[in-house]
Amino acid sequence: MEEHPLGECLERLHTTELGALRIRRNLKLDTEDVVAWCKEKIVSPRALLTRRGKNWYIQVDSCVITVNAGSGTIITAHRRRE
Repeated sequence: MEEHPLGECLERLHTTELGALRIRRNLKLDTEDVVAWCKEKIVSPRALLTRRGKNWYIQVDSCVITVNAGSGTIITAHRRRE
């Protein structure tokens, strides 16, 4: 099986309480497990991953998820501007 571009970072995915609140608010999510929701989106075959500096930017469906490459912290997610 081919390794995911995020590699070990994918296994360490997490966010802070404030990060989870921000993601829920920005995406209007009705889920308690924001990390699981983001991980599902990130591993989707539709996901487009780009690394710029210290962050990964994952564009999938109608949102962009920002992940710190070093720590695996999901910093934020928001609706993609068309």
